[in-house]
This record gives sequence, structure tokens and C-alpha cells, in this order.
Amino acid sequence: MLATRSYRGHSNHVMSSQLDSLKEFTTVVADTGDFASMQEYQPQDATTNPSLILQAASKPEYKSIVEKAVAEHEDSGLSGDALIEAVMDRVLILFGLEILKIVPGRVSTEVDARLSFDTAGTIAKAKELIAAYEKEGISKDRILIKIASTWEGIKAAEELEEEGIHCNLTLLFAFAQAVACAEAGVQLISPFVGRIYDWFKKETGEEYAGDNDPGVLSVSKIYNYYKKFGYKTEVMGASFRNVGQITSLAGCDLLTISPGLLEELQNSDGPLEQKLNGNNPDCDLEKVSLDEKAFRFAFNEDAMATEKTAQGIRAFSADIVKLEQLIASMV
Repeated sequence: MLATRSYRGHSNHVMSSQLDSLKEFTTVVADTGDFASMQEYQPQDATTNPSLILQAASKPEYKSIVEKAVAEHEDSGLSGDALIEAVMDRVLILFGLEILKIVPGRVSTEVDARLSFDTAGTIAKAKELIAAYEKEGISKDRILIKIASTWEGIKAAEELEEEGIHCNLTLLFAFAQAVACAEAGVQLISPFVGRIYDWFKKETGEEYAGDNDPGVLSVSKIYNYYKKFGYKTEVMGASFRNVGQITSLAGCDLLTISPGLLEELQNSDGPLEQKLNGNNPDCDLEKVSLDEKAFRFAFNEDAMATEKTAQGIRAFSADIVKLEQLIASMV
């Protein structure tokens, strides 16, 4: 059952919030590493990335998690980069374990962004992370391995999915990326609504809202394409800048939302209109199939996607380095 709240000023009248309304037809996911936010908004799943983990690990209330990971490796015999990597992986697992105590569904744990162009390295790291969760008694069905939507990342995900390890393909901006992910049979994709919006706003100088938002249009197209051609890959809109982007995608399989926007939705009264339902997909969309050459050319033709994917990989890689430096200062 969905919780309801009292409408301010009318103590005898109870009305659902927009967040409650959204949960009726979209799985809400918390885009945060902050446990308190997850407990407050009760999402089904949670997703993290190096930036979110870095933010959380830097807070006094979460320092103990990093300290625990460091303490566990004091007698490991490891040193230097090997020790830092082992502690880093343990930090990710410990955060994931805490999150799984709060959410009933899945947690996404990200592979090192510096492996974004290394298929074999991505597969190896994913298997290490799954093994670490299974050692803690967590079924792999509750874990999504988060991988950048490069060609190498998509190929890694394809192999992992065949072995029953489910993946969340992130940093997705181009339709070509979405097509390749669907053909690879990945569990879930995370198209970045807000970052697409950012690029077009900067490029054109125009303001976009609601159904005219380029990020919203991109995710709607992907969603309709998947439903029209029967792909099982889940679509999870991500990286929102405002509530309007979220409400314009109500009905999408999943939406991963930051605590600030979750609060805004919770404090606004519903109901919302279901914008996406899969029953009437865009009939103009034709089936596309991409080999590596076609993928790389189509991706290169999309200036926004090329720039934002590269920028995202650089930013996540930089935050991994900062997290490593934080760990290095403690070991």
C-alpha cells in the first residue's frame, strides 16, 4: 500500500502526494548514497555512482564505513595500489549492503569508470563485485552492475547477462546506445535526461520544459521503441534537473530521483497523468540493428551524446581518484 499524507491546513482530509501518484505506475529509485534519504522516501531500488559514494563517504556520519573497510584489510598483506583497490571495492560493497537493508529491491554498484573501454576488465571487476555480495549472502538478483554505455561496456554487459549477472548501462545519451543495449539483452538502461537538457540549453540558449524537453523526448523515444519491438530491457530515466522532467516521464519503467526532487514530489499534491504506458508506441519508429561500425558512426554523429558520455566518464574517473586519495589517507 502507498502511504498518504495529510493535506496541509485540512487535518481531516488526506490526499496523495505526487510521489505517491508516481509510484502507482513507475518504480521509484533513490539516486543517492545517503541512507537517511532512502529511509524517508521509501524507494523500491537505489542507485549509486562514484560521485555519490564520494559525497557520502566524505560525511562524518558515513566515515565509519570507510574506516571499517580499511580495518578489514589491515592484515591482508596487500600494499600500494592493490590495497587501495581492495579497500575501494569493499567500500562499495559495504555501502551496497547498507542500502539493501533499506530498499526491498535492487542496488546498482558501479564498475570503475576507468574500465569503460576495457571489456575484459569490466567483466572481471563485475564478477569480483558479485562474488563479494554473494559472500555476504546477497543474491545476484538484487544487484545491478553499473557500466558506462560504450561499445566495450555494452559487450561486457552482454556477456555478463548471459551468465546471469544483470547490468545497468549508465551514461546513456544516444538512441544508438539504447538500441545496442537492447540487442545485447541488458537488464536496464539509465538515459540521462538532465544532462541532455543541459547540453541543448547551453548549445541553443533556449529554455525547455515538459514534453518539449530534449531529455524527455529522448527517453520517450527509447521507451516507445523498446515497447514496440518487445525488448525486455528496462528504461530508467535518470539525472533530472526539475520535477517537470519527472512528471513528463510518468509511466516510464523506472525513474531514479535525487533526494531534493523526491522531497518536492512528496510536498506536491497528485494525481499525475501517466504519460508513458507502452500501449500506443510511436508507429513511425522502425527497427534498427547496429554492428560495431554502425554503432560507432551513429554515436559519433551525435555531438551531444559523444560529448556528454566522454564528460561523464572523465568526471566519474576523477571522483574515483578522489575516493582513492581519501582511502590512501586512512590506510
